[in-house]
Amino acid sequence: MKHTTFSLSCTALLCALAAGAGPALAAEPEGAPANDRVAQGFRIVPKGVHLNMAGRDRNLVGLGSYLVNAAGACVDCHTHPTYLPGGDPFQGQDEQINFQQYLTGGRQFGPVIVSANLRPDGRGRPAGLTLWQFIKTMNTGHNPNDPPGEILQVMPWPVYGKLVQQDLRAIYEFLSALPSAPDNPNPGP
Repeated sequence: MKHTTFSLSCTALLCALAAGAGPALAAEPEGAPANDRVAQGFRIVPKGVHLNMAGRDRNLVGLGSYLVNAAGACVDCHTHPTYLPGGDPFQGQDEQINFQQYLTGGRQFGPVIVSANLRPDGRGRPAGLTLWQFIKTMNTGHNPNDPPGEILQVMPWPVYGKLVQQDLRAIYEFLSALPSAPDNPNPGP
């Protein structure tokens, strides 16, 4: 009888935990990020960058920010200049990302390669790409807007191409949440 009571108690506890009725590790408001990477992603969105969260998956946007702003270091190549005056951590200053040019591209590599504008176009497409075009570009290095056979140079697409599709979707979702930069002179990828 004791074994059956214990089993029923454990089963009830597991069901309650699965249903969300069990004790939480930390009190989070409804709609709060689901894990540490997502929460960190929201903390590290550069000050001055306002996300459009309407109709977006909060967890994907947060994870995408984490991948773009921490793991991927996309700002280093796609924001020019990277830091605001007085905000360069390499000079011992408190970091201040150049939010006006955040991910608008424009960094030059050699005489002909310029980093792409990753911000959404007028249709809300990051770098002017649909989700599937973005994933294909990240997996193959082939930009659908370039001549056939041309492969992105400098961009570490062979590294990003190893990410799982869900991570690439999260990056796209984050980039989609950024405000567009219609007056930006830098093209998409």
